[in-house]
Amino acid sequence: MARKFMLLGGIAAAMAVPSLALATCLRPAERTAFDIRALQSQLMVVALSCQQHDSYNAFVTRFRSQLGEAHRGVTGYYQRASGRQAQREMDQYITNLANNQMQVGITQGSHFCQNQLPLFQQAMGASSLADLAAITQRASIPQPLETATCPAPPARQQRASATR
Repeated sequence: MARKFMLLGGIAAAMAVPSLALATCLRPAERTAFDIRALQSQLMVVALSCQQHDSYNAFVTRFRSQLGEAHRGVTGYYQRASGRQAQREMDQYITNLANNQMQVGITQGSHFCQNQLPLFQQAMGASSLADLAAITQRASIPQPLETATCPAPPARQQRASATR
């Protein structure tokens, strides 16, 4: 009987958490921006949990412009998708992102730092936005956003010039 109440309590708690699945699809550049934001957040969690403040600061310093571009991409997405609620939705996303990543630390326990420290080396070896986004994908960094990537626009057909 106690298990039934625990299960129902877990379902109720899950329903109380606002969904981050938005109806507006992510453009490819926005997807890259979200991946980079997830990597930055993961590195911040690792820095705080594993006393790697200098490594995090070096990452932020080296990729300042790319991180700024990613931030603008995430902000732009929320402005496009949420209108007047953009700031609130983005703040909720960033909070959920950090919470999900902290859960990884809790799950991995004493192995978290050992497992996550190589991310700094991988990130510092990146040379582009695409490289940073690829690290997020390879490392399976938690991403609470459940929004599909927009389909590619149909190729434009060139009309043959008609001679009159």
